[in-house]
Amino acid sequence: MTSDTIVIIPTYNEIESVDKMVDAIFALPQIFDILFIDDNSPDGTAKKIKEIQAFYPDRIYLEERPGKLGLGTAYIHGFKWAIAKNYPMIVEMDCDFSHDPKDLVRLREASLNGSDLVIGSRYVPGGKVKNWPMKRILMSYFASVYVRLILWISLKDTTAGFKCYKKEVLQKIQLDNITFKGYAFQICMKYAALKHGFKVKEIPITFIDRLYGESKMSTGIFKEAFWGVWKMKKMKL
Repeated sequence: MTSDTIVIIPTYNEIESVDKMVDAIFALPQIFDILFIDDNSPDGTAKKIKEIQAFYPDRIYLEERPGKLGLGTAYIHGFKWAIAKNYPMIVEMDCDFSHDPKDLVRLREASLNGSDLVIGSRYVPGGKVKNWPMKRILMSYFASVYVRLILWISLKDTTAGFKCYKKEVLQKIQLDNITFKGYAFQICMKYAALKHGFKVKEIPITFIDRLYGESKMSTGIFKEAFWGVWKMKKMKL
């Protein structure tokens, strides 16, 4: 461990971006370690990560899984790994540069200043979305409205996937009970943190539509989130 913060980045066919992501994170004034979770990418992403890892064996880590098992399960795998390594702060982010690596510094600072879960939010004052069609922006925004109404929470960006957890949050949440894979996973983790009484803070970010690779979005992910919020109300989290 060279840092107090590990950045967990799931990958599936992200060979175009992994080296650029490493360069961007390692250029920051604060030291962050990186854990990649690769789901047997057919494009050779894991091999590329290993090549980079050879230069930074104490800062880059790789966990390989046998196939595409879903974003939620990848993060839970990473959370358990990070807890075992005793990282005080654990970040989740995408590899496609929709999340700006420079914002890692602000997420970490907010966590150090007392927040248990810090969310990079598109929908608080100062937050923005770039390069998305208006239809998708509206769909995302009203999805958060729907979630707030069902779960009775006040978060503005309920589906956000750029977050910094204190280790204690992830130790308290019943991770094995969360089987969602997409947006529902992101919603459920925030809901669980709030249910346990942790301090959750949203900070504004600019979300940019992916710069590299292809979207993993599907109709099934939307359906899982739509019905999943009703299941969350009854789950032991």
